[in-house]
Amino acid sequence: MRDIQSAAVIGSGIMGSGIAAHLANIGIPTLLLDIVPNELTKAEKEKGLSLSNRAVRNRLADEAIKKLFKQKPAPLTKKENAGLITAGNLEDDLEKLSQVDWIIEVVVENLDVKKQVFEKVDAHRKAGTIVSSNTSGISVEAMAEGRSDDFRKYFLGTHFFNPPRYLKLLEIIPTKDTLPEVVDYMKTFGEDVLGKGVVEAKDTPNFIGNRIGTFGLLQTVQVMLKDGYSISEVDSVTGTLIGRAKSATFRTLDVVGLDTFYHVANNVYNNVEGEEKEKFSFPDFMKKMVEKGLLGSKTKQGFFKKEGKEILQLNPETLEYEPRQKLQAPSIEMAKQAKRSERLKTLVYADDRAGQLLWNTMAPSFIYSAEKVGEIADNIYAIDQAMKWGFGWEQGPFESWDSIGLEKSVAKMEEEGKTVPQWVKDMLAAGHTSFYKKENGKLHYYDNGTYVQVADNPKVIHLATVKQEKEVIKKNSGASLIDLGDGVLNLEFHSQNNALGLDTIQMINNAVDEIEQGDYRGLVIGNQGKNFCVGANLALMLMEAQDDNFFELELTIRQFQDAMMRIRYAKKPVVAAPFQMSLGGGAEVAMPAARIQASSETYMGLVEVGVGLIPGGGGNKELYRRLLERMPKGVNFDLQQVANKTFELISMATVSTSAHEAQQNGFLSSDDGISFNGDHLLYDAKQQVIALSEQGYRAPQRKKLPVVGETGYGTLLMAAKTMQYSGYVSDHDVLIASKLAYVIAGGRLPFGTEVDEQYLLDLEREAFLSLLGERKTQERMQHMLVKGKPLRN
Repeated sequence: MRDIQSAAVIGSGIMGSGIAAHLANIGIPTLLLDIVPNELTKAEKEKGLSLSNRAVRNRLADEAIKKLFKQKPAPLTKKENAGLITAGNLEDDLEKLSQVDWIIEVVVENLDVKKQVFEKVDAHRKAGTIVSSNTSGISVEAMAEGRSDDFRKYFLGTHFFNPPRYLKLLEIIPTKDTLPEVVDYMKTFGEDVLGKGVVEAKDTPNFIGNRIGTFGLLQTVQVMLKDGYSISEVDSVTGTLIGRAKSATFRTLDVVGLDTFYHVANNVYNNVEGEEKEKFSFPDFMKKMVEKGLLGSKTKQGFFKKEGKEILQLNPETLEYEPRQKLQAPSIEMAKQAKRSERLKTLVYADDRAGQLLWNTMAPSFIYSAEKVGEIADNIYAIDQAMKWGFGWEQGPFESWDSIGLEKSVAKMEEEGKTVPQWVKDMLAAGHTSFYKKENGKLHYYDNGTYVQVADNPKVIHLATVKQEKEVIKKNSGASLIDLGDGVLNLEFHSQNNALGLDTIQMINNAVDEIEQGDYRGLVIGNQGKNFCVGANLALMLMEAQDDNFFELELTIRQFQDAMMRIRYAKKPVVAAPFQMSLGGGAEVAMPAARIQASSETYMGLVEVGVGLIPGGGGNKELYRRLLERMPKGVNFDLQQVANKTFELISMATVSTSAHEAQQNGFLSSDDGISFNGDHLLYDAKQQVIALSEQGYRAPQRKKLPVVGETGYGTLLMAAKTMQYSGYVSDHDVLIASKLAYVIAGGRLPFGTEVDEQYLLDLEREAFLSLLGERKTQERMQHMLVKGKPLRN
């Protein structure tokens, strides 16, 4: 079977163009096709174009590509990726389908339309070309009816979740004719290349994620209506409090679009019978919302509506908007104080409005999930993974059921007259009291009377499991040093929010000592928290500054800078593995590394100006050095432009929206790697260490850096002064900018003077500490800590 090197996407709507963008982000050239318009737009008429003009015939796909630049969240990891997408149409460009390795159909959810598309595809594809449908719930088997034998062997469902760049789930749905090797290839391709969490689903209405998710949402609506909860009361307890997405229930529906959800729910309703059919009946008030165009974000009003600065909620009875209110209940406060693993149990058994809401929504969802095992998926593990990857849940339904106590919950369900699936009762009768258990450090799930081990994936490293299997080498409150095997160590940050403090600095030094003195190949700096690192401990710095402890602060900043230099000049390779937010000190830890292996979703920037500071751990110097190293060797270049770019990125607190953008901004070099599957990040970083070691790694030689000096300082400062005169920035902003400009320029030296790194670090430290002593900076720090957003003063 040939590798997928090129693709065609048929259908250029939000989903089709989003899939094309995701393929382009990965580097796969993609043909985007749509139907030929049957009438001219006003603009086309004014230009004198006709329906036969190529620009008109490709209009739908062309416009879809242009919209990619405006959509939020951004489908493209960098704008240039759009150059890999070629627009076309389904009449002039069908022959081009013979040149691609994968054809994905993403047209309207109508079986007849899809079959017509596949008839054309079958006539033009090359034998052995994989063809798939992105249907969210129509029978894949029915789509393949009437197609050639070769088409049917290479045909399957590949259901991406929207938006394709960000949501991890990819459901693979084979037909009875799909070759097993095609299924295996697409699973591997989906995980390793597309970066997805792949689950094999059965060809049933809405597959796994949308079947369970739709049931749970409709069940929540029914409980809300029956027991008199408001929309915002429901959302206040069905989000992050119970390990679900921040958008909870109704905000999620607003984002998805109520018309889309109506279609998804109806697809199940029209394809099931009996009691199950009623469970997917769409509530009357929601039908009226669709009729009135109250569809959510796309119409700027749905279950919520923003008026001025206030967000209002819909009253389901009157369909009028009213002020929001959160659900108040003792169990909510108790849950907030409980361990994360105990929160759900604390809530669902509580005899208050929060407990009753969650029990009455979750218990039926647990039962329904259990009823569908074997019908929509082979096992409980596939269902759990689908719900976590597709909906952002921390735990799937069976993991959640375990967390509240299986025996206790089943007893309560039966007391209330609920029908628990027989296989669950048989499991309990056999003495098995949980769906999951660990044996010899390996996770197992219950399946048909026995426990089956979750298959090991060598590319997925779980640090928690590694720490259980091997003794932690060194540890303190801020970080742990772990042996990943094959001569590679990992330094894991685990302070609150992975903030950097003296404990972390100590462990960085310990880690470098360990790899240099021991029989190791090198070090990975990576963790599996919510974010890689959001910077230094701001509260601690503010407290020390307000207590006038500048001697201790100076010592701490110097130690931080020294630790970063140890990373840079370690005798063995250090590879940083940033992901998600890698801000301030997080970027400063990553940039000195021999290599960065970043998750594709890495949001990196030096953001200290937001709290009235400049980078203090070497960030100014490192970004300037990295931008200098991008300049062509042996060719004269404009040094002032390098200084200007460094100043701009830091003074504007520019944060990349992807690893690709971080590379464009200079935080990553062309030698650094990007992992599209975040679950593979530590594995990829480990392989980088091994490769560097096998290549005979040598620490970089210390080199002096040319600076723009006094004249360059004036140029940098002029930009800030101009903004001040225009009223865009305050006096304090200009003070911060002047300190930053002085550091980047290298002080009052002649233009082009070469200075060593320590000289720039000393300037940086001095400027950082002087700003830290400013009252207005301390006010900005305090405001950020209390309000979570910058203060302009």
